[in-house]
Amino acid sequence: MEELTAAEVKLNIGGSVHDPTDPVGRLLFNVLAMIAEFESDLIRMRTREGMKVAKAKGRLRGKQPKLKPAQEAHLVELWRAGHHTSAELADLFNVGRSTVYRAVRRAEPDTGDTSG
Repeated sequence: MEELTAAEVKLNIGGSVHDPTDPVGRLLFNVLAMIAEFESDLIRMRTREGMKVAKAKGRLRGKQPKLKPAQEAHLVELWRAGHHTSAELADLFNVGRSTVYRAVRRAEPDTGDTSG
């Protein structure tokens, strides 16, 4: 409310202008804020319910990988050969460079180092 008052925001409903500093304007702004919060809560609730239904039906699988396992293995093989840059591999496999780096990192043997 303070931000709206400082910005000198006015509410125009059907030609009637309401100022957030007067009692009626403050009431209208608060009612609109409550309705907006209610709508936001409803959307969140419906989304959670929809995700539960999709998960129960086995349709909620998350983001699919950009590369198939065989493609990822081939990419790592080319990377280790050292003949291609990460940008060239990204272009060749039609992925971003970050995908190349993640694939290489996943293929590295676990060193057991947890220092970060």
